Amino acid sequence: MTTKNSQKIQGQALYANADRGVVTLNLSKAYYNDLYSLVNSNEFFDIVKLYLDSLNLDYDEDDFDNATPEEYVTVLKKILVNDKDAYADYKREDILASIEALYSYYRSLLRVSVVNYNNNKIAGNEYKVIDTHLNELVRKFYRVVEEKLQGFKNRTYRQVNAATNAAMLVEPHNWPMPKGYEVLKDIDFINSVALRPPMMLHTKSNKREGVFTAVDENPIKRFHGKRGQWYCYPAKIGTSLAYIYFNVDYLVNGIALSNLFELASPAEVEGHKPDQIVLFGLEKTEGMVSHYYHDTENNIWIGEVPYTDKTTYFGYMKKICLTVHNLHQIYNGKLPIHGSMMRIHFTNGKEKNVVFFGDSGAGKSESIEALQEIADDKIVDMETIFDDMGSFAIGKNGQLYAQGTETGAFVRLDDLSSAVAFNNMDRGVYLNPERKNARVIIPADTYKRVIAHHPVDMWLYANNYSSEVGLHQFKTEDEAKKVFLAGKRKALGTTDEVGMSTTFFANPFGPLQEQERTKPIIDKVFNKFFKDGVYVGEIYTHLGNDKSKEALHESARELLDLLMNN
Repeated sequence: MTTKNSQKIQGQALYANADRGVVTLNLSKAYYNDLYSLVNSNEFFDIVKLYLDSLNLDYDEDDFDNATPEEYVTVLKKILVNDKDAYADYKREDILASIEALYSYYRSLLRVSVVNYNNNKIAGNEYKVIDTHLNELVRKFYRVVEEKLQGFKNRTYRQVNAATNAAMLVEPHNWPMPKGYEVLKDIDFINSVALRPPMMLHTKSNKREGVFTAVDENPIKRFHGKRGQWYCYPAKIGTSLAYIYFNVDYLVNGIALSNLFELASPAEVEGHKPDQIVLFGLEKTEGMVSHYYHDTENNIWIGEVPYTDKTTYFGYMKKICLTVHNLHQIYNGKLPIHGSMMRIHFTNGKEKNVVFFGDSGAGKSESIEALQEIADDKIVDMETIFDDMGSFAIGKNGQLYAQGTETGAFVRLDDLSSAVAFNNMDRGVYLNPERKNARVIIPADTYKRVIAHHPVDMWLYANNYSSEVGLHQFKTEDEAKKVFLAGKRKALGTTDEVGMSTTFFANPFGPLQEQERTKPIIDKVFNKFFKDGVYVGEIYTHLGNDKSKEALHESARELLDLLMNN
């Protein structure tokens, strides 16, 4: 008796890790012209084997799911050519049920096709067409086999993403690597990504824990990745350039980046040293937790995240990227802002830029949502400048401005109204939608708008712990700084924290780690706001005490009146 237990397959063109739910298929190494080349391929055999292994059954039973991979594929080949011997050992209904289960199992995985632009530029320019052809071929194979088994044609057809739900065009790049960074040389960069949304992706973890701390040794020394097992997503995070290297087992995180950060062009990568480098999925880190390192000699910030089940949650990917970005910002005299900024255009012709500030769960997104709900007929348009992280800076002309970092928004599904959720459903990357703290990543704004210099009309601290309702304007800098610096909130379970907590400047992603460097920048920003008469205050969200929306809606009504009439 043979027991099936394989979780991972590494072939010439196909890589699959059932435990992480990811598959990559290199179409520069394997291409299928028709149904017969598909069913005769090593890659098809490997997928069948992966499915049968997932069942963990015994090969010596009579059911079709108990067939060996060789027997399984042989039967399918016979069905294609109408060979009646296909049913000699197995019943039609058993084969059909198994084919349905195989098809569902394969589509439950994140399946990404890869085309190497450097190997074939003609194929590279048509990588989306090639990927579409593969989807059509796999869908056709399923339908042909299904209809032969059931003995009649279907009347309804569903055009699902049968083969892949994303495609990547990759190529190598040369950039001025400092000594010791040569280990990154062979890793391909992502040139372009094609998503097939809505994408429903799953990870083992659904919550982030802790903060990132500094290490004394450059994480580059712990990198041993190989081409095809690691990829680099070159991201434009705000105005900085980040090379995000990720282990292929973290493909969910790597693909999801394309809905969050602008992908840098080949011209922006070739010959350019990055401001930040992230190594996501290292086999070993100090204490097997996440860290950052400042290579002062080469002026590069490096983040590292270990290969664990816990770090599969996308929050780790997003926050390590933003942490090293924010540290870079602080060292360049800019103030990282943990919050959301909206440009709101009202029916009376007024337009206001409002920044909602606070740590996770304070009520930033909920305040924006409440404002939309109570003032829908008074708002012409709301533009997201940044959804989670931005920065304040004082320009050469002496004017204070805000900039964003992300072109997308990583939000809890529970925070979205049904209108917003359904309007963006066909563009979203959904993460663990069936679980608590379910998230979606949706496009929010263009990169050009995100990095533009935006004036600030109002800066509000999201207070989720006080019993008051409405708004409170701070009268002095000291009064305001005391609240903002304390970073007080009642944790709601989106991280590992519970109850009342405080975080320096409500931002554990940069300012917390570099408090002494951040304080002088904070002083300059508050001084400028109060000197210019900008409204600095707090909005009482009640989320830490009252789960109903009544109090928050009352606060939103007061905010609406202030924005429209002042």
